[in-house]
Amino acid sequence: MYNFNEIIDRRNTNAMNTDGFREYIFHADKTMTFPYKDEEFVRMWVADMEFATPDVIIEGIKERLDKSIFGYTRILSDDYYNAFVDWCRRRYGWSFEREHLVMSNGIIPALFELVDYICELDEKVIFFTPSYAYFKYAADFHNRESVFTDLVEEEGDFYVDFENLEAKASDEKTKLFILCNPHNPTGRVWSEEELRRMGEICIENDLWIISDEIHCDLLRSGEKHIPLAKVFPDYDKLITCMAPSKTFNMAGLMISNIIIPNDDLRSIWLSRHYNFDNPLSVAGAQAAYEKGEPWLEELTEYLDENFRFTKEYLSANLPKAVFNIPQATYLAWVDVGEYFKKDEDLPMFFAYEAGVLLEGGNMFVQNSDGYIRLNLACPKTILEEGLKRICEAVNNK
Repeated sequence: MYNFNEIIDRRNTNAMNTDGFREYIFHADKTMTFPYKDEEFVRMWVADMEFATPDVIIEGIKERLDKSIFGYTRILSDDYYNAFVDWCRRRYGWSFEREHLVMSNGIIPALFELVDYICELDEKVIFFTPSYAYFKYAADFHNRESVFTDLVEEEGDFYVDFENLEAKASDEKTKLFILCNPHNPTGRVWSEEELRRMGEICIENDLWIISDEIHCDLLRSGEKHIPLAKVFPDYDKLITCMAPSKTFNMAGLMISNIIIPNDDLRSIWLSRHYNFDNPLSVAGAQAAYEKGEPWLEELTEYLDENFRFTKEYLSANLPKAVFNIPQATYLAWVDVGEYFKKDEDLPMFFAYEAGVLLEGGNMFVQNSDGYIRLNLACPKTILEEGLKRICEAVNNK
């Protein structure tokens, strides 16, 4: 049994979670003050977990530390590939060729590179909204135009407007579709039927696809993740991005798996990408894939209970809020718009009035007014206190 109730003090470790929230959420410096001391905040914002990284990963890193030298490193043996592809076979029934795997410090850096490699200056990138903001930032950075297709919300559930997707994908200047599978921030696990229709639209319009599948292991019990590349194994303009970072709370180790089946694009990547890997990150990730499954199974049960509790607590104390338990992620996407004016700065309100750090819909491009995103990957006592403060602040406003 793992202790997910342990409260770990992350202050003074250069953690974004504790030490970087002013800059990231409020675009401010250390002089910004609140009615709460930093250590008094309940932190439910950035998407890493308040749980200890699994001991098997720490032990894998320690074993590598004992090798004493940390020189220039690349994944040269097949050991890492075998560990990762076996993980994919067990969990998704999917595999890929060894030569298709390249490494990146993260999926965000990979997106920034790939947009530039794939799209000409006058070409466009399309993705669903609300959206992880870095999809848009990757396009903006290279002066490529972003095209948005809004998800449709029905009583707290989210669906694709396929007519809108098809219309925008048919623009001859649209070159790249970035998919979040499962979706952040709504937590949708796309069905095989939905994935097939998305892929068919892209193939009909000769679009490249980047499928960001970083949340694929973080499912509610009984849910199943389907890699888009499993549905379209012969479409080589489809790049799959996965990582152990979200799954095992090791984002700071900066290692991600990028699967590029297209020979020409992979050649461009290998010729331009600074292709060295952190030896400790490789050791930790390999240990995660080889030995981390029992920890993940217990984490899944703990998160299931946190989501059940959140649903019940919000229903009882904020009845006008709209929230359904998502199929994936450890993030709750909650519509509190009935309680606020449309232009309310929700992260600022909850920081000042509740002492809770969270992200608002304004951080997710568009089609997100009135929403807050809550990170539930925390000990139950912290979750209870955070929800109590949130509900009291709203009901007392």
